[in-house]
Parts: sequence; C-alpha cells; structure tokens
Amino acid sequence: MQMAGEDAAILVAAAPERLRNADVAWPYRQDSDFHYLTGFPEPDAVLALLPGRRHGEAVLFCRERDPGRERWHGEAVGTERAVTACGMDDAFPIDDIDDILPGMIEGRARVYCHFGREPAFDAQLMGWMRRLRQLRGGGVEPKEFVALGHLLHDLRLYKSRDELRLMRAAAGIAAEAHLAAMRMALPGRHEYEVEAELRYAIRRRGAVPAFPPIVAGGANACTMHYTANRAPLADGDLLLIDAGAELDCYASDISRTFPVNGRYGREQRALYEVVLAAQLAAIDEVKPGRPFDAAHHAAVRVVAEGLCALGLLEGDTDTAIAEGRHRHFFPGKTGHWLGLDVHDAGDYRVDGEPRVLEPGMVVTVEPGIYVPPDERGVAERWRGIGIRIEDDVAVTRDGHEVLSAGVPKDPGEIEALLAGR
Repeated sequence: MQMAGEDAAILVAAAPERLRNADVAWPYRQDSDFHYLTGFPEPDAVLALLPGRRHGEAVLFCRERDPGRERWHGEAVGTERAVTACGMDDAFPIDDIDDILPGMIEGRARVYCHFGREPAFDAQLMGWMRRLRQLRGGGVEPKEFVALGHLLHDLRLYKSRDELRLMRAAAGIAAEAHLAAMRMALPGRHEYEVEAELRYAIRRRGAVPAFPPIVAGGANACTMHYTANRAPLADGDLLLIDAGAELDCYASDISRTFPVNGRYGREQRALYEVVLAAQLAAIDEVKPGRPFDAAHHAAVRVVAEGLCALGLLEGDTDTAIAEGRHRHFFPGKTGHWLGLDVHDAGDYRVDGEPRVLEPGMVVTVEPGIYVPPDERGVAERWRGIGIRIEDDVAVTRDGHEVLSAGVPKDPGEIEALLAGR
C-alpha cells in the first residue's frame, strides 16, 4: 500500500474453483498472490487494499458461514474469522460486493490489479466502474488500471524468515520423498510405482506435490519434462527423479539421478561427475552481489569442458561455447526463482541487465546433460543418458544455504545408500 500510494486501490481475487470433469473439481489451490497477501484458503473471495481508509485499509469479501453448504463441503472461514484469523481490518459477504466495493474505490485515481488473468473477475471489475458512473451526482471512478505484478512480485522475490522456514520444511519433506523413492526403485518395477512412493512420502507429512513428479528411467530422462511415468525400470538404466513438495503453498524442487541397479556404469558416472562439478561450480556463484546468470555461465563452462574432454564435443571449450554447441546436450537454463510458485515471481533482468542476487532470494540450481537416444554424432555407449542434479539454494547475508542438502548427490554416497536398501 505504501508503494501504491493513498490515491490508489489494490484489488486481488482468489483463484476460482476449476472443474476437472462433469461436476468434479480439481483439488483447490489458492492463487499465489492472494495467499501471499491474505493466507485465506477459499475461493469466491476478493481482497481490497485501500490505503488511508479510516475504517480499515485491508478488507476481504468472502463467503458467509452457511450450515447447509457446510454439511456438504465442510466448514468455511466466514467473515468474522477472516478478521480474527487472517488479520483483515474488515470483512463483508461476497454476495454484497457489488453494492459495497464501488463506493470504496470511488475517487481513487488508480486500481492495481491483475487485469486479463481471470475473465470473470475482469467483467466484474468493469461492472463496478459502470456502477460508479451511474451513481447519483456522478461517481468519480478510477481513471487508470495498473498491473499489480511489478509491485507485488518484487516483494515476493525476497523471502522473510517465516517464508524461509516453510521452504526449509518443504525441502525436507521432498528430501525424505526422494530417499524413499531411491530405496524402492529396483529393476522390474515401474516408474509409476516410484511416483506412488514419492506422493505417499509427501502426503504423509501433510504436504502435496509441488508439481507432477518426473520419474524418468533410461532414455526417458532425455525428455526434459517427461511425465508419463509408465515405463518399466531396466537393469543398467539411470533413473532421473524431479519432484518437490508444497507446504502451505510454498514449494521445493529437487532432482537426483541414480542407477536402478545400484552402480553407475562407466559412461554414466563420467557424465554424472561432469554434471555434479557443474552444479557445485554454479552453487558457488549463488551469493549476494553476483548476477543471477553467473551460476548458468559457470555451469556451462564446466559442462562444455567435460563434454570436450570426453569427446562428445569436438574442439576446445571456448569455441564450443562461442558456437553454442554445448546446448545440444545442455539445452536448458541452470535455475529459476523458487517460492510460492515452482517457477516463482520476480524479474530476471532489471534495466536490461541480469538481476543481482540479494539475501532472501531463493533459486534452484539444476544443470544437466541429455544425450538423445537417436544421437548419431556420438558413440553408441553415450546415447540415451540423461542426468540432472537440482537443489534449492537460498541467498544469505554471507553466501548461500542449500535447503535441499538432505538428499545425497555424491555418486559414492548414492551407491552406498542404494547398497543398503
């Protein structure tokens, strides 16, 4: 509200319920911006932030308590507890919003909102503007709609102590899930059985998957966003798992790649050690004052050096990087912001330059090497190997903290873990 100014209003709508099919809804997940500002867990709600309003600046419109509805759908928060539990200054029934809200925003110069995100809310907003124009004596409606993201998403980029506490917990739950999956991923089992173990380990701790888990055995790991999770696991294959837990809407995102039979093959281990060295070099760049893309550049150099040394790329490292040939085996970036969203809010560039890392930011670090199974430019022994190693890293005052350190990634430690399953 300080950033918007006292002549502005800020309006944010809760996420709507979305149907999966017929009358079956998808599991409800609150809009991240709405959750960030309210902690309110239900649909059919609108937050109005009204800087300088004498009778309370933070106002929530939400469902009233309804015993008939609650018999079918469970207890609702209601307007009274929206104040006592969520810290609102005032709360009104959502059914009365058309009568109340226009008067609250009358005379304000600007409305900050996510115009264009939800058509139904956009139409409602236009209706409030029309209602203001139709007021007796002529209401003074706001003359400007301003995108809320550039204010709100910059705030979300800097995690508070409480947010970091939640993210550590989410990473810890995901780490337990990865360890459980490693122990049960044996030759002859299927990717979906490993996925079931991941989901069970996450749900039993009160969290939910932060995204559909990737459980990719063998050449499936060369598909970056593989989610079919149906194939059998073969002796001699690597298994790439990319999975995270979401706790109170805060996400973790961890990837590990390990041998199904418990031992890395020669080529598998050679490529794995290149990826691990690249990841460690990239993590070293996650510290205050370094540009966001420094981690990627560090990873690219190590990967390119390794690929040249192993003969998958011809020539010297500098030439391979300059010509972009490393991207054939390392097509992605090395990380992204992490928080309420897996790919969290926040600009990666400011005034055309890479954003400088500051304490409170959280990034993933996830280099990989992916050799397509039909790649004819390399010896057959390299084909179909896909490896990614990913950790969640918080920028601290003095450097960084690896939130996901609970899952081993040293190949020797992984083989020791698998030997004891």
